[in-house]
Amino acid sequence: MIRVYNTLSKQKENFQPLEEGKVGIYLCGPTVYDKSHIGHMVGPIIFDTIKRYLSFSGMDVTWVVNITDVDDKLIMKSRDRGIPMEAIAEEMTEDYLKNLAALGVDQIDQMPKATEHMDEIIQFTQDLIDKGFAYAVDGDVFFDVAADQGYGKLSNRSADAAQGAGGEAASRKKSASDFALWKAAKDDEPSWDSPWGKGRPGWHIECSAMSRGILGESFDIHGGGLDLVFPHHENELAQSECCHGKPMVKYWMHNGLMRAGDATGKVGGRSDREAEEQQQATVETKISRSKGAGGLADLIDTHGGERIRFFLLRTHYRSTIIFSEPGLEEAGVALESFYRLFERFERITGTDFYTIAPTAERTQGEFEAGDCEFLKQVADHRQSYLDHMDDDFNTGGATSDLFDLVRTINRFIDEHQLEQAESTEAIAALTQAVTTLRELSAILGVFKTPPANSAGGDALTNQLMELLIALRAEARASKNFEIADRIRDGLAEIGVTIEDRKDGTGWRAG
Repeated sequence: MIRVYNTLSKQKENFQPLEEGKVGIYLCGPTVYDKSHIGHMVGPIIFDTIKRYLSFSGMDVTWVVNITDVDDKLIMKSRDRGIPMEAIAEEMTEDYLKNLAALGVDQIDQMPKATEHMDEIIQFTQDLIDKGFAYAVDGDVFFDVAADQGYGKLSNRSADAAQGAGGEAASRKKSASDFALWKAAKDDEPSWDSPWGKGRPGWHIECSAMSRGILGESFDIHGGGLDLVFPHHENELAQSECCHGKPMVKYWMHNGLMRAGDATGKVGGRSDREAEEQQQATVETKISRSKGAGGLADLIDTHGGERIRFFLLRTHYRSTIIFSEPGLEEAGVALESFYRLFERFERITGTDFYTIAPTAERTQGEFEAGDCEFLKQVADHRQSYLDHMDDDFNTGGATSDLFDLVRTINRFIDEHQLEQAESTEAIAALTQAVTTLRELSAILGVFKTPPANSAGGDALTNQLMELLIALRAEARASKNFEIADRIRDGLAEIGVTIEDRKDGTGWRAG
């Protein structure tokens, strides 16, 4: 039984979808006014993995990630750059999608844009007015927080503690805690016709309208960063439940935030959305200086998407992620242990790890260990992995199980000397173990394709390495072990490993 931590109940609950076998997930996406940073990728990578695991567990999952393409920040950026808001949104959405692809996020089913759902947003707002939960004043429409008796149940904040938008609108509100559903148009701002005059939607109503339009009035999982619990998700919940008279979401899931080194702020902003731009600039500057590069695209070019994804998944999704260059480097070193095993497996069996098709559902990956102690250990690692994932999608524990599995497989290869001698029975057991590794790693969305330059660098580097390997072989043949060891140890000092195999001597960086 899968269990998830529900922010609403503040405890883990058995996961039972509203409709058996089907799951609807809504994840708050970015406001596309600037290029993506690493903080924008945390939620998508986590929920991409969650969808993979729910699908692996036999469920039909629909995952929605919205795009906010009309907002104060977009309008300001449009003015600063002197180009239409739509052009800003299109450019930054393209950047966001490119980065998602590089990080292996490919499970999203729909990505609705706020501007494409304006009729639904206006109708939703009118419904709230008709039901007495909202009021119009001079072209603005506000949600009446005092009319919602359940307001604050997600964040444990009272209506008195809530604070809506200030500025010119504050004087027109019944209470300071009321928040905007619709904003009257100002001069030279993008606007849409509505029953209250030209204007544009508030932030919170967009997600309520888009989630209802795609997933229905009630759906299973709503996700986002911990900073969105208040005010965004609290206000979404209030709007939707007042409008429909039923629960909006069964399970509210919030991932921990990312911090840059010892910085006090999370990557990508604070819970106060108006302070996001300043916070983002501060944190991104620290990251850029530490790695000597610019934005997320540079980070991906430097480290590769697989390393970044693996780095993020090594922490439980509800924990704070400490972003650092050493942390990424450590993740890269950890991945090398997998790559080396894949190469060993191919040398022994002639089968490319990446050509093994991962099983689609968990029952398909079960196997009989029989009297083979090795396969019993493999089965235990698999079960531990599944137990971790069943327990609130604990990818941190699951990745530890993968490392344990790799160590078990390498030990088996060494004990049976499979790189020097052939054993049909042992190779069959090895193949089953590696197939299980393929199955479990696919859930995390890693090892889809071979890493670039995993077996060595360019042609000149390969030629130089072949020369050194030949010189070492000649030294060993003439019993000049001092020179042979000096070549091996010197290469190790610069991060190059010499591997003596049954088919000859090879090398690898890292």
